[in-house]
Amino acid sequence: MIGVFLGSLFGSLALGVPIAFALILSGVVLMLVMGTFDSQIVAQNLISGADNFSLMAIPFFILAGELMNAGGISKRIVEFAMTLVGHIRGGLGFVAIIASVMFAGLSGSAVADTAALGAILIPMMIAKGYDVNRSTGIICSSGIIAPVIPPSIPMILYGVTAGVSITDLFMGGIIPGIIMALGLIIVWTFISRKDTSELPARKTKKEILNAAKQAGFALMLPVIIIGGLRGGIFTPTEAAVVAAFYAFLVGLIIYGELKISDLYDVLITSAKTTSVVMFVAAAAMVSAWLITVANVPGEIAGLLGGLINQPLLLMLIITVLLLFVGLVMDLTPAILIFTPVLLPIVQMAGIDPVYFGIVMVINLCIGLITPPVGTVLYVGCGISKISLGQLTKGIWPFLVIHAVVLILLVIFPEIITVPLSWFN
Repeated sequence: MIGVFLGSLFGSLALGVPIAFALILSGVVLMLVMGTFDSQIVAQNLISGADNFSLMAIPFFILAGELMNAGGISKRIVEFAMTLVGHIRGGLGFVAIIASVMFAGLSGSAVADTAALGAILIPMMIAKGYDVNRSTGIICSSGIIAPVIPPSIPMILYGVTAGVSITDLFMGGIIPGIIMALGLIIVWTFISRKDTSELPARKTKKEILNAAKQAGFALMLPVIIIGGLRGGIFTPTEAAVVAAFYAFLVGLIIYGELKISDLYDVLITSAKTTSVVMFVAAAAMVSAWLITVANVPGEIAGLLGGLINQPLLLMLIITVLLLFVGLVMDLTPAILIFTPVLLPIVQMAGIDPVYFGIVMVINLCIGLITPPVGTVLYVGCGISKISLGQLTKGIWPFLVIHAVVLILLVIFPEIITVPLSWFN
């Protein structure tokens, strides 16, 4: 059954079938092999896959991200980061990292983060004489912090699929996201030692305060989301609605950059992005249900049965497996496909499903900046007008540090579980 499922799925993808239809097709093939084909079952699971209250958070977080871009919120975050570290050697690289951490608390999407910050910073870095490959590499590498720090669209998908607390996932992603940023800062510090570009003057305290005041309303949003979730004031879905409404008010009334006439384009763009994500989520429910019926997790548990009593070794093997998956599959379908396959095995080994979900998301986020399928890489290439090969040369030091952080999280799960217990 493992061979039937993976063969039909990757065979469909190799033929160019869109991922959502490939998921449905692999489910149908499993039903045919088991002799239980029923089109009503496919339709029912397809509908129930999208009929989930927690998934309603996704369109509202996507809408919030679009409203932030249109309302000038991302621009003010960059300007604030510039006043803090823009005067340091290699300062624009540090601006990219810090701004990404700030923006991660707003968007929840690596593609949105990379596109918003890259459009602002990459032209600035090129104009200042920075190497275009390295500049695009640091932007893309910083962008994948967005799905780790709350709010996170991939963690919502994992939480719904695995049946675990989305709030716990959000809280557990804070420290790993910060560690990823610190790793990038260390690598960029070494890379920028030979930077010979002219450094801008250090900003005065008054200029820093003014920039902080301008960005203050934007930076309040992560505080509202995390505080509301932690205090039990609202659910993740309600937090997404609050985020969208807050971004609308800030962009329209406070910053005045969002116009009523802009809303049509914002809503259309959000609807298109949402439709893709939700259709993939619905299609994944078809294959997830049939994976369970076909006992694919049981077959995998039989293959890995000797590792059930060795959770560290099991996690290392799963980590390597997911790294390879990330090379050929995008983040969203990978979470939806492999969560129902791997979670039962992980739970049998006594591994915390919240911890596993955070590691899984970080692992697959690395796939977003690895060729040939890395979605974030193509966004970076489009902005900087360089080839995928050039960007790959520029991104590898940052890719290595993300991999090091991932291995540390696998070997020392306390990095996630201990702070999570504090937040809870």
